[in-house]
Formats: sequence, C-alpha cells, structure tokens
Amino acid sequence: MAPEAYELAITPRHITVSATTGAGLFYGAITLWELLPTGQGAGEVPAQLIRDAPVFSWRGLMLDSARHMQSPAYIRSMIDWMAWHKLNVLQWHLTDDQGWRIEIRRYPLLTSIGAWRRPPTLGPASNAAPAEAPYGGYYTQREIRDLVAYAAFRHVTIVPEIDMPGHAQAAIAAYPELGSTDGPPPPVSARWGVHTYLYNLEPRTFAFIENVLREVIELFPGRYLHVGGDEAVKDQWRASALVQARAKLLGISDPEALQGYFTAQIGRFLAAHGRRLVGWDEILRPGLSTDAVVMSWHGTSGAHAAAVAGNDTILAPWPTLYFDNRQSALPSEPPGRTRVISLEDVYRFDPLDASLSETQRHHVLGVQANIWTEHIRTEARVDWMALPRAAAVAELGWSPAQRRQWPDFVGRLAAFMPRYRALGAHAADSAFAIDARISASSGQALVTLANQSGFGEIRYTIDGQEPTPGSPAYAAPLDLALGTELRAATFLGQERVSEVLSRRTDLQSIAHRSSRELELCSDGVGLLLEPQPSAAPPGTIVALDIMNPCWIYRDVDLDHGAQLTAAVVPLPFNFEIGADAQKIPVGDARSAIGDLEIRVDSCSAAPIATVPLTASTALGVKLDDGSGYPGTNGRLVRASRGGAGSRVRRPHAGRWRGDRSGRRPPERSLRRGDRHRGRREPRGLDSQCRRDRGAGARRHRYGAARRTWI
Repeated sequence: MAPEAYELAITPRHITVSATTGAGLFYGAITLWELLPTGQGAGEVPAQLIRDAPVFSWRGLMLDSARHMQSPAYIRSMIDWMAWHKLNVLQWHLTDDQGWRIEIRRYPLLTSIGAWRRPPTLGPASNAAPAEAPYGGYYTQREIRDLVAYAAFRHVTIVPEIDMPGHAQAAIAAYPELGSTDGPPPPVSARWGVHTYLYNLEPRTFAFIENVLREVIELFPGRYLHVGGDEAVKDQWRASALVQARAKLLGISDPEALQGYFTAQIGRFLAAHGRRLVGWDEILRPGLSTDAVVMSWHGTSGAHAAAVAGNDTILAPWPTLYFDNRQSALPSEPPGRTRVISLEDVYRFDPLDASLSETQRHHVLGVQANIWTEHIRTEARVDWMALPRAAAVAELGWSPAQRRQWPDFVGRLAAFMPRYRALGAHAADSAFAIDARISASSGQALVTLANQSGFGEIRYTIDGQEPTPGSPAYAAPLDLALGTELRAATFLGQERVSEVLSRRTDLQSIAHRSSRELELCSDGVGLLLEPQPSAAPPGTIVALDIMNPCWIYRDVDLDHGAQLTAAVVPLPFNFEIGADAQKIPVGDARSAIGDLEIRVDSCSAAPIATVPLTASTALGVKLDDGSGYPGTNGRLVRASRGGAGSRVRRPHAGRWRGDRSGRRPPERSLRRGDRHRGRREPRGLDSQCRRDRGAGARRHRYGAARRTWI
C-alpha cells in the first residue's frame, strides 16, 4: 500500500481497517467515523469494502498568526478539524511586518518589541483619536513544541514560515542593524499592504537569520521550512549604499538577482541541516536549487514553471484558494475581501495540469488554501472563512478528478454540517444560507427565496415561529402582507443546515440597504472592514472600495421625492499601497471631514444633494421638495464622499430610504487588497463608469484632514 493508503472492510460480523502505516490506519478510522450515524446509540453501517489512497501527499492550509494571533487552544481545535478532513500540512505564518510571533531565545527583542504594534489612529497625528492598547503576543517555545507534538499525533505536519528578505519590518523594528536604511528604526507596522523594509545582505545579517533558523529547526522536526520570499520591493536595496557596496563585491548589479543570491544562501544553510526550503513563487528564478519547493500563488503558472524546471511545487493559487475572500454576497459574511469565492468555486478548481509530462506531474506535491488574517480578527471568523471550504480542498487533495462530483459532495457536506456544530466548529453556512429578495408593490411584499448551492429544502414561517422540518416548503415567490415577519432556513430531511433568516416586510426594512447590499461604483480595492471597537457599535462591518468611496442604490423610485438617511463611522486609512495612494482623489470638500454627494444615473451628473459630513452618527437629506423627478422611477442613486469608507448604517442607527433595489450588486475586488500580490492597477472611476454605465466619472471631495469615514 501507499504510505497513507488504507483498506476498510465492513462485513455483517466485523469491521477491519488495514494499512501499512499509522497514517493509513488513522485515515481508515476517520472514514469509518464518517460512515457512522450521528448521535448516541446503536446504528448501522452498510457492508462494503473501501480501498483508498490520496492523490497528493501535500494537502494543506496556511494560517496567518502574524497579522492576528490565535490561541494555542484554537490551533489545537484547527488541527483536530484538519485531521477529520485528512488534511496533513499546516503552514504556520509566524512573522511579518505586523508582528513576530515565535520566541527566539537568542534574540529576545524579537518578541519584546517585534511582537507588539500600536493600532492605527483616526486622522493625522495633530488631531488623532487616542490609540488603543498595543496589540500582539507570541508563542513560547514550549507552546510550539506542544502544538507540533499534538499535530504529529494526528498526522498533521506543521511547516513554519519565517519571512525573508521582505515582510521583515517587525524584525527590523527590534534590531535596526538588520535593515537597509540609515534612518530611525521603523515601528512594528499597523498597516496592511506591501512594505519596503528588507533585510540587508551583510554577513552579520545572515548570521542572525541562521541563528534564528537553528532554533526554528529544533522546534519543528518536519522536512520543510518556508522562508516566504514574496513581495520583496527592492526600493531600499537600490537606495542603500551598504547594499549597493555589497552587491558590487558580489558582482551582482540586478536587485532581483540579489534576491536569488539571498535565497541560495538560506537554501544551502537549510540543506546542510536536513531541511528543504519552501518559498512563494517569486523565488523561482535562474539558479534556484532543484531541492527548493515553489509554492504557486500567482494562479497556477508558478507551479507549471517550477515543474518544468524540475522543482517540486504546491498549488496555492489566488484567488480560488485564498480564504480571506468571502464565501457569498450575503450580509452575514465577516470582514475580508469583497470578491466572492464560493464553496463550489473551490471544489471545481482543477489541480491537474494536462500540459505537463508524466515526469513533470510528479513534481506537483499537492494543494493548499491560505487564510490571511489582516481582516480576520477572531478565531470564530477563522473557522467561518475556512470551513467548509477546507472540506473542498481536502477532496481536491485526496480524490481523483473522476470521483469528484459537486452534487454528491454538497449532499455529503449538508449531512456533515450538524457534526461541525456538535464538535464546536463555527463553519459557515454560506452555501445553504437563505438569500431573500423583497420588493413592495400595490400594498404587498413580493419575496423570493434561494440559497447559493440550490441544495436542500427551504422552509419558512410567517407567524414569528422558528421554521421546522414540518414548516411550509418554499416553491414559488411569496406574496405577503406588508409588515409580515418572515423566517426561513434550509433543511436536509430533519436537519437544519443553515441559520434562520429573519426579515420584516415593512416598507422601511425593504428600503434599507447596508453598504454590503449596495453596489460599489468601481473595481479598485474592495474590502469588508470592521471599525475600531471604540468607533462603532459591535458587529458593524463596512463594504467599500478604499480607492473610491462610492456606492450605487439601483432601481430607486424618485417620482414622488425621497428622503435619504445615512450613517457614518470613522475608519483609519492604514493601507500600504505605495504610489497607488496618489490615485485616490483629494479635493475641495466644503467641510473639514468631507462631503456626502448624491447623484442620479451618472457618475458625471451634477449632485442633486451635497451634505457636509460631521462627527455625528447620522445624516439626513431630502432629495427634493416633494414634486419628484419626472421619469426617474427605477433609476440609479449614487452616493459618494471624500474618504476611504462609507456605509449605510445598520438598522439600529440609521437608514437609506428609497423604494427598492431589484438585484444584488456584483462582487469585485483585487485579490488581497492588503498583501497586493499580483497587484493590478486599480481602475479609476472614469474608466469604470464609461465601461459599465456609459457615463463619465464623478469627482470625490476630500476634507483637509485625512480622516476616513463611512
């Protein structure tokens, strides 16, 4: 048998699991557990013979603990549910610009300084709101050893990631002599994006890195060690007299080739200590040792190039396997990217590259999904963003293409959802959650219900009671009286597999739109952001394009006038986006904070209302004197302001008021708005409006203070 293969034989008298390794026996037992009925008491398992083995040896997830940290107890729970899914690699992202999370005893400042950051403030330093307490922490070596042993017992290998030469600002904040600038040491960053701080190339810096890696190797006995290698912006290397002098001694004039030299030095050190270097696909350049493993995140092209070059490779492509993208367009989704990567999108990803030869295909070790946590503050949200999409990754890594069928998978997953709940995993119900579209006409509310997967039965009530398996089944759009309280959920037989949706059909609720229900005007850097706890009520989440704070409310009836009420909340603009920051319009706002502008139909139309923003929680504007705008029924209303955020306030604090919006906005964004790997140029509003709507751009108006509002 292959190393992880097993045989499961179930007869009327016996159940036998056979394998040649402990991993095989473990996975056979997991399969038996999956076959057993849920709940307590006796049950039956059909007699059968299963012979099973994985397609790929690397079936992984990456957890970012540098941006936001998780407790050791949570990581144990994550290892548990990885093992249920036969996922066998946890890449642990432990260092970055925003924090150093691993205890290195030889260099204590890495954790006393590098593990802590000050949260961003609101506005410029001259009038900034007080910062919150420092954020941070780190894992002790004892905690790490315990986690590594815990994972190994469940046949999960933890692969540490220690970023270099870029994503090193936290380390340079602790030990400035490691950097490439002569100025004062930088702080540990509280900004998301691509930073410019790189390690220099001096012998003492390599000695530091090697000493760090010696301690890392002692903690992680696995064969692989990830060194990052991505997004190393060379500006500081080009400007540094120290780096340029070293480059001249080395006879290397190309800054990109300098990174190749850096990677080769670290690779030789790791090889001498029995480890294999793993890096993101930026390490793939001439001269890379064939012993190095290339992790392809720029789509699948990096994996293809690596396999052709004779390097082992792992598929971890953006955007499909980047789990900071939300799973649906529903308002229940937590902060992250506005791009939707659904469960089905993940499941239908094909890791097989038919253009590779048989020999080259053997270099493809497997697949991995990445959980970047810039905007994932809590452990429950990590679960939500990962599950159940991790189940789809597990099946991609285990089962051959001919055995993967979406309808079969989603049916099995629906049956598994109660187990997630019973075992304490906060799995997303996005594939089964109810999407309700409600419009008002002739004194009635027309309600259409659906879910993303199209699986299961939707059952509903209109009497204020929770739906049950015996409640009416939804079969066609519902005509309900205005003011009805509708509740609905998806069921599989007797099991409820989604949360209960509760909606009222009164006119005010029908007209209300949160920023997550409005359409963004442009395709720049689309994010779902959470204000600082002191700035907004709990649960406030804002959808916006940080390059262009502009929103569209479609199909609004303005024939008889309308009153619009919006709520605002401050957001820090803590994004490291380089020269792209100059593309954000800043202009002639009438107030110090900025203006909210409302236009109809066109980005270039003159505003029909302009409201100065204030520090109050809500703004109201009557769009006309009551005579209406003839012929404007069902047209677009565009709201925008000068700042990096806006939303329509949540129900307890304000409303947009209009008639209705007939369709859900499309989802757009860059891949990872913070770590701009593969960054494409954000489209300006002018080109976006012309392309989508045949209109020119509306101009933003920014206040003098660089304070971001929604």
